Amino acid sequence: MTVLLTVAVAHEAVHLPDRLPVLLTGIGKVNAAMTVAAALARPGTRPDLVVNLGTAGALHGGMTGTHEVGVVVQHDLDSALLEQLTGSRYGPPIHLSDGPTLATGDVFVTDPAVRDRLAQSADLVDMEGYAVAAACQAAGIPVRLVKHVSDSADAGARTSWVRTVEDSSRALGDWVRAHLP
Repeated sequence: MTVLLTVAVAHEAVHLPDRLPVLLTGIGKVNAAMTVAAALARPGTRPDLVVNLGTAGALHGGMTGTHEVGVVVQHDLDSALLEQLTGSRYGPPIHLSDGPTLATGDVFVTDPAVRDRLAQSADLVDMEGYAVAAACQAAGIPVRLVKHVSDSADAGARTSWVRTVEDSSRALGDWVRAHLP
């Protein structure tokens, strides 16, 4: 089985095993979607599985460690309003497995009010997961999202992410060694 690992930035890939290819997507939904879609469209390089690894903010107190995402949603796309306006559904939740819900959006969450709003429907927040999952879904390739908590998506998130990204990379590398062939 061929596996393609994706991460947003090199900081998250430092401790990943060399035996698997790693695609750096860049930060944000557009960068991730374009990079993954382009990689999956290249002839002769189609993987059997894509695993998106990365850091995430915890939306609930006490949530730590590494988590395989069960459902991923976009928190910055007003799907309900768009459906009312057009009659079509854009950006529905993507169900992957059992596990926590990840909210993806193009914002590094540091505002407690945003965190509290997101916590009503999700457990974790990131900036690329939904885009990677959607690109894989469109290409018919199975995908897994694995996130390590790097911060609490609050006013201290910037400092916390910088301080913990090395440990997050190490934990993600350990997850890969334990769960992938």
